[in-house]
Amino acid sequence: MQISNNRVIVTEWRFAPGAETGWHVHEHDYVVVPQTYGVLQLETLEGTKTVPLVAGQSYARSVGVQHNVINPTDHEVVFIEIEVR
Repeated sequence: MQISNNRVIVTEWRFAPGAETGWHVHEHDYVVVPQTYGVLQLETLEGTKTVPLVAGQSYARSVGVQHNVINPTDHEVVFIEIEVR
């Protein structure tokens, strides 16, 4: 975790090959800023999907997202997550 205050939580995530978050629910709206290229595998209540990561190309999600995130690649995947309180 890089910053945690009453407005935002900023976390750098580093996923080794095969690493996963475990099932969780996001308690805040959030923005992800990929630092590396790659893909992530998302296990959701609707099924599993693979999403590309493009370094520097941000995306946002709303509060309540529930998933398990897996790095299916053979290299480390890095991104910054900014949660908005």
